[in-house]
Amino acid sequence: MIMEFLQDPFMQRALLAALLVGVTAPAVGIHLVQRRQALMGDGIGHVALTGVGLGFLLSTNPVWMAALVAVAGSVAMELIRAYGRTRGDIALAMLFYGGMAGGVMLMNLSATGSNANLTSYLFGSLSTVSDEDVVAICLLAGFVLLVTVGLRRQLFAISQDEEFARVTGLPVRALNLLVAVTAAVTVTVAMRVVGLLLVSALMVVPVAAAQQVTRSFAVTFAVAVATGVAVTLTGTVTSYYRDVPPGATIVLLAIAVFVLFTALAAPLARRRSRAAAAGGAAGAECDVDVTATRRPVGDAAV
Repeated sequence: MIMEFLQDPFMQRALLAALLVGVTAPAVGIHLVQRRQALMGDGIGHVALTGVGLGFLLSTNPVWMAALVAVAGSVAMELIRAYGRTRGDIALAMLFYGGMAGGVMLMNLSATGSNANLTSYLFGSLSTVSDEDVVAICLLAGFVLLVTVGLRRQLFAISQDEEFARVTGLPVRALNLLVAVTAAVTVTVAMRVVGLLLVSALMVVPVAAAQQVTRSFAVTFAVAVATGVAVTLTGTVTSYYRDVPPGATIVLLAIAVFVLFTALAAPLARRRSRAAAAGGAAGAECDVDVTATRRPVGDAAV
Protein backbone atom coordinates (compact mmCIF):
# COMPACT_ATOMS: atom_id res chain seq x y z
CA MET A 1 0.00 0.00 0.00
CA ILE A 2 1.33 3.41 -0.95
CA MET A 3 0.05 4.97 2.29
CA GLU A 4 1.11 2.17 4.59
CA PHE A 5 3.66 4.40 6.30
CA LEU A 6 0.80 6.36 7.87
CA GLN A 7 -0.15 3.26 9.89
CA ASP A 8 3.15 3.25 11.78
CA PRO A 9 3.03 5.39 14.94
CA PHE A 10 6.68 6.41 14.66
CA MET A 11 6.07 7.66 11.11
CA GLN A 12 3.06 9.67 12.26
CA ARG A 13 5.28 11.36 14.83
CA ALA A 14 8.08 11.84 12.30
CA LEU A 15 5.77 13.38 9.67
CA LEU A 16 4.29 15.80 12.21
CA ALA A 17 7.79 16.81 13.31
CA ALA A 18 8.88 17.15 9.66
CA LEU A 19 5.89 19.36 8.86
CA LEU A 20 6.69 21.69 11.75
CA VAL A 21 10.35 21.80 10.78
CA GLY A 22 9.45 22.57 7.17
CA VAL A 23 7.39 25.57 8.28
CA THR A 24 9.56 26.99 11.05
CA ALA A 25 13.06 26.66 9.56
CA PRO A 26 12.45 28.84 6.46
CA ALA A 27 10.25 31.23 8.48
CA VAL A 28 13.26 32.09 10.65
CA GLY A 29 15.86 31.52 7.97
CA ILE A 30 14.51 34.28 5.74
CA HIS A 31 15.46 36.85 8.39
CA LEU A 32 18.91 35.34 8.85
CA VAL A 33 19.54 35.39 5.09
CA GLN A 34 18.42 39.01 4.85
CA ARG A 35 20.77 39.91 7.73
CA ARG A 36 23.67 37.98 6.12
CA GLN A 37 23.76 35.55 9.06
CA ALA A 38 23.11 32.42 7.05
CA LEU A 39 25.54 30.31 9.09
CA MET A 40 24.12 31.32 12.45
CA GLY A 41 21.99 28.18 12.60
CA ASP A 42 25.09 26.04 12.17
CA GLY A 43 26.77 27.74 15.11
CA ILE A 44 23.69 27.34 17.29
CA GLY A 45 23.57 23.67 16.34
CA HIS A 46 27.09 23.21 17.72
CA VAL A 47 26.10 24.88 20.98
CA ALA A 48 22.84 22.89 21.23
CA LEU A 49 24.84 19.67 21.25
CA THR A 50 26.07 20.59 24.73
CA GLY A 51 22.42 20.76 25.80
CA VAL A 52 21.78 17.30 24.35
CA GLY A 53 24.73 15.87 26.27
CA LEU A 54 23.63 17.66 29.43
CA GLY A 55 20.14 16.22 29.04
CA PHE A 56 21.52 12.68 28.93
CA LEU A 57 23.86 13.39 31.85
CA LEU A 58 21.01 14.73 34.03
CA SER A 59 18.48 12.17 32.75
CA THR A 60 16.13 14.87 31.47
CA ASN A 61 14.55 15.42 28.06
CA PRO A 62 17.42 16.34 25.69
CA VAL A 63 15.11 18.47 23.53
CA TRP A 64 14.19 20.85 26.34
CA MET A 65 17.75 20.96 27.65
CA ALA A 66 19.08 21.63 24.16
CA ALA A 67 16.54 24.45 23.79
CA LEU A 68 17.73 26.12 27.01
CA VAL A 69 21.42 25.84 26.13
CA ALA A 70 20.82 26.92 22.52
CA VAL A 71 18.90 30.00 23.66
CA ALA A 72 21.71 30.96 26.05
CA GLY A 73 24.26 30.39 23.28
CA SER A 74 22.27 32.42 20.74
CA VAL A 75 22.02 35.36 23.15
CA ALA A 76 25.78 35.17 23.71
CA MET A 77 26.32 35.08 19.93
CA GLU A 78 24.15 38.15 19.37
CA LEU A 79 25.91 40.07 22.14
CA ILE A 80 29.29 39.12 20.70
CA ARG A 81 28.12 40.24 17.26
CA ALA A 82 26.93 43.57 18.63
CA TYR A 83 29.86 44.34 20.94
CA GLY A 84 32.66 41.99 19.93
CA ARG A 85 34.27 44.34 17.42
CA THR A 86 37.46 42.94 15.88
CA ARG A 87 37.78 39.97 18.24
CA GLY A 88 34.19 38.83 17.85
CA ASP A 89 34.95 36.16 15.25
CA ILE A 90 37.42 34.44 17.57
CA ALA A 91 34.94 34.49 20.44
CA LEU A 92 32.26 32.98 18.20
CA ALA A 93 34.67 30.27 17.04
CA MET A 94 35.43 29.40 20.67
CA LEU A 95 31.72 29.20 21.41
CA PHE A 96 31.04 26.92 18.42
CA TYR A 97 33.94 24.54 19.02
CA GLY A 98 33.36 24.51 22.76
CA GLY A 99 29.70 23.63 22.24
CA MET A 100 30.55 20.67 20.04
CA ALA A 101 33.32 19.39 22.31
CA GLY A 102 31.16 19.87 25.41
CA GLY A 103 28.32 17.87 23.90
CA VAL A 104 30.56 14.95 22.99
CA MET A 105 32.20 14.93 26.43
CA LEU A 106 28.92 15.13 28.36
CA MET A 107 27.38 12.41 26.21
CA ASN A 108 30.25 10.06 27.00
CA LEU A 109 30.13 10.88 30.72
CA SER A 110 26.42 10.06 30.97
CA ALA A 111 25.28 6.58 31.91
CA THR A 112 22.63 6.35 29.17
CA GLY A 113 24.41 8.19 26.35
CA SER A 114 26.28 6.54 23.49
CA ASN A 115 27.72 7.27 20.08
CA ALA A 116 24.48 5.99 18.55
CA ASN A 117 22.51 8.61 20.52
CA LEU A 118 24.97 11.27 19.43
CA THR A 119 24.65 10.33 15.75
CA SER A 120 20.86 10.49 15.84
CA TYR A 121 21.01 14.07 17.11
CA LEU A 122 23.76 15.10 14.73
CA PHE A 123 22.14 13.77 11.56
CA GLY A 124 18.50 13.15 12.54
CA SER A 125 16.62 9.90 13.10
CA LEU A 126 12.97 9.15 12.40
CA SER A 127 12.67 6.07 14.62
CA THR A 128 13.85 7.89 17.76
CA VAL A 129 11.21 10.65 17.74
CA SER A 130 9.13 9.96 20.86
CA ASP A 131 5.74 11.26 21.98
CA GLU A 132 7.51 13.49 24.49
CA ASP A 133 9.69 14.87 21.69
CA VAL A 134 6.61 15.64 19.59
CA VAL A 135 5.03 17.59 22.45
CA ALA A 136 8.22 19.61 22.92
CA ILE A 137 8.55 20.22 19.17
CA CYS A 138 4.91 21.37 18.89
CA LEU A 139 5.27 23.84 21.75
CA LEU A 140 8.57 25.21 20.48
CA ALA A 141 7.26 25.46 16.91
CA GLY A 142 4.22 27.35 18.20
CA PHE A 143 6.53 29.91 19.77
CA VAL A 144 8.51 30.30 16.53
CA LEU A 145 5.37 30.83 14.43
CA LEU A 146 3.95 33.27 16.97
CA VAL A 147 7.10 35.41 16.71
CA THR A 148 7.70 35.17 12.96
CA VAL A 149 4.07 35.80 11.98
CA GLY A 150 3.00 38.12 14.78
CA LEU A 151 6.07 40.37 14.49
CA ARG A 152 6.69 39.97 10.76
CA ARG A 153 6.65 43.72 10.05
CA GLN A 154 9.08 44.57 12.83
CA LEU A 155 11.41 41.68 11.94
CA PHE A 156 11.31 42.70 8.28
CA ALA A 157 12.29 46.24 9.25
CA ILE A 158 15.36 45.26 11.25
CA SER A 159 16.37 42.68 8.63
CA GLN A 160 16.38 45.33 5.89
CA ASP A 161 17.88 48.34 7.67
CA GLU A 162 18.65 48.43 11.39
CA GLU A 163 19.43 52.14 11.41
CA PHE A 164 16.15 53.06 9.76
CA ALA A 165 14.29 50.74 12.15
CA ARG A 166 16.01 52.44 15.10
CA VAL A 167 15.04 55.88 13.81
CA THR A 168 11.40 54.82 13.54
CA GLY A 169 11.42 53.89 17.22
CA LEU A 170 11.62 50.11 17.05
CA PRO A 171 13.49 48.34 19.89
CA VAL A 172 16.21 47.06 17.57
CA ARG A 173 18.40 45.46 20.24
CA ALA A 174 15.48 43.55 21.76
CA LEU A 175 14.27 42.42 18.31
CA ASN A 176 17.77 41.26 17.39
CA LEU A 177 17.90 39.16 20.54
CA LEU A 178 14.44 37.80 19.75
CA VAL A 179 15.59 36.73 16.27
CA ALA A 180 18.57 34.96 17.83
CA VAL A 181 16.38 33.20 20.40
CA THR A 182 13.88 32.19 17.72
CA ALA A 183 16.69 30.78 15.60
CA ALA A 184 17.89 28.76 18.60
CA VAL A 185 14.42 27.36 19.20
CA THR A 186 14.14 26.47 15.51
CA VAL A 187 17.40 24.54 15.65
CA THR A 188 16.00 22.56 18.57
CA VAL A 189 12.76 21.88 16.69
CA ALA A 190 14.62 20.61 13.64
CA MET A 191 17.37 18.53 15.25
CA ARG A 192 15.28 15.34 15.63
CA VAL A 193 14.42 15.29 11.91
CA VAL A 194 17.31 16.95 10.09
CA GLY A 195 20.07 16.81 12.70
CA LEU A 196 22.13 19.54 14.32
CA LEU A 197 24.81 19.51 11.63
CA LEU A 198 22.33 19.97 8.77
CA VAL A 199 19.66 22.20 10.28
CA SER A 200 21.29 25.38 9.01
CA ALA A 201 20.86 24.15 5.43
CA LEU A 202 17.09 23.87 5.88
CA MET A 203 16.99 27.41 7.25
CA VAL A 204 18.92 28.82 4.29
CA VAL A 205 18.47 26.72 1.13
CA PRO A 206 14.64 27.01 0.77
CA VAL A 207 14.96 30.78 1.21
CA ALA A 208 17.78 31.00 -1.33
CA ALA A 209 15.72 28.89 -3.74
CA ALA A 210 12.65 31.11 -3.33
CA GLN A 211 14.71 34.24 -3.96
CA GLN A 212 15.58 32.95 -7.42
CA VAL A 213 11.98 33.20 -8.65
CA THR A 214 10.36 35.86 -6.43
CA ARG A 215 10.85 39.57 -5.92
CA SER A 216 8.80 40.58 -2.87
CA PHE A 217 9.48 39.62 0.75
CA ALA A 218 5.97 38.23 1.34
CA VAL A 219 6.05 35.99 -1.73
CA THR A 220 9.57 34.83 -0.91
CA PHE A 221 8.40 33.94 2.60
CA ALA A 222 5.46 31.90 1.26
CA VAL A 223 7.48 30.07 -1.40
CA ALA A 224 10.30 29.31 1.06
CA VAL A 225 7.88 27.81 3.59
CA ALA A 226 6.12 25.80 0.88
CA THR A 227 9.49 24.51 -0.31
CA GLY A 228 10.51 23.64 3.24
CA VAL A 229 7.32 21.66 3.85
CA ALA A 230 7.61 19.86 0.51
CA VAL A 231 11.21 18.74 0.97
CA THR A 232 10.83 17.71 4.63
CA LEU A 233 7.74 15.60 4.01
CA THR A 234 9.14 14.09 0.80
CA GLY A 235 12.47 13.41 2.43
CA THR A 236 10.82 11.76 5.43
CA VAL A 237 8.74 9.44 3.25
CA THR A 238 11.76 8.65 1.05
CA SER A 239 13.78 7.83 4.13
CA TYR A 240 11.07 5.38 5.25
CA TYR A 241 10.94 3.49 1.96
CA ARG A 242 14.61 3.63 0.94
CA ASP A 243 16.19 3.35 4.42
CA VAL A 244 18.39 6.40 3.87
CA PRO A 245 19.33 9.13 6.40
CA PRO A 246 16.41 11.60 6.67
CA GLY A 247 18.53 14.70 7.27
CA ALA A 248 20.79 14.15 4.29
CA THR A 249 17.82 13.27 2.06
CA ILE A 250 15.92 16.43 3.02
CA VAL A 251 18.91 18.70 2.48
CA LEU A 252 19.74 17.14 -0.92
CA LEU A 253 16.11 17.61 -2.00
CA ALA A 254 16.26 21.24 -0.93
CA ILE A 255 19.43 21.76 -2.98
CA ALA A 256 17.74 20.09 -5.97
CA VAL A 257 14.86 22.56 -5.67
CA PHE A 258 17.38 25.41 -5.53
CA VAL A 259 19.01 24.17 -8.75
CA LEU A 260 15.58 23.87 -10.41
CA PHE A 261 14.52 27.37 -9.37
CA THR A 262 17.87 28.76 -10.52
CA ALA A 263 17.31 27.18 -13.96
CA LEU A 264 13.84 28.75 -14.09
CA ALA A 265 15.08 32.16 -12.96
CA ALA A 266 16.63 33.20 -16.29
CA PRO A 267 13.50 32.51 -18.43
CA LEU A 268 11.33 34.24 -15.84
CA ALA A 269 13.63 37.27 -15.85
CA ARG A 270 13.51 37.44 -19.64
CA ARG A 271 9.70 37.17 -19.61
CA ARG A 272 9.43 39.98 -17.04
CA SER A 273 11.83 42.08 -19.13
CA ARG A 274 9.77 41.59 -22.25
CA ALA A 275 6.56 42.38 -20.35
CA ALA A 276 8.13 45.56 -18.95
CA ALA A 277 9.37 46.56 -22.41
CA ALA A 278 5.96 45.90 -23.92
CA GLY A 279 4.34 47.95 -21.19
CA GLY A 280 6.76 50.82 -21.83
CA ALA A 281 6.14 50.69 -25.56
CA ALA A 282 2.39 50.70 -25.02
CA GLY A 283 2.74 53.71 -22.76
CA ALA A 284 4.83 55.53 -25.36
CA GLU A 285 2.24 54.80 -28.07
CA CYS A 286 -0.48 56.06 -25.78
CA ASP A 287 1.44 59.33 -25.29
CA VAL A 288 1.87 59.71 -29.04
CA ASP A 289 -1.82 59.13 -29.64
CA VAL A 290 -2.77 61.67 -27.00
CA THR A 291 -0.45 64.25 -28.57
CA ALA A 292 -1.79 63.48 -32.02
CA THR A 293 -5.37 63.98 -30.93
CA ARG A 294 -4.59 67.22 -29.16
CA ARG A 295 -2.89 68.97 -32.09
CA PRO A 296 -5.94 69.24 -34.37
CA VAL A 297 -7.99 70.52 -31.48
CA GLY A 298 -5.40 73.21 -30.87
CA ASP A 299 -5.32 74.13 -34.55
CA ALA A 300 -9.07 74.26 -34.73
CA ALA A 301 -9.22 76.52 -31.70
CA VAL A 302 -6.82 78.90 -33.33
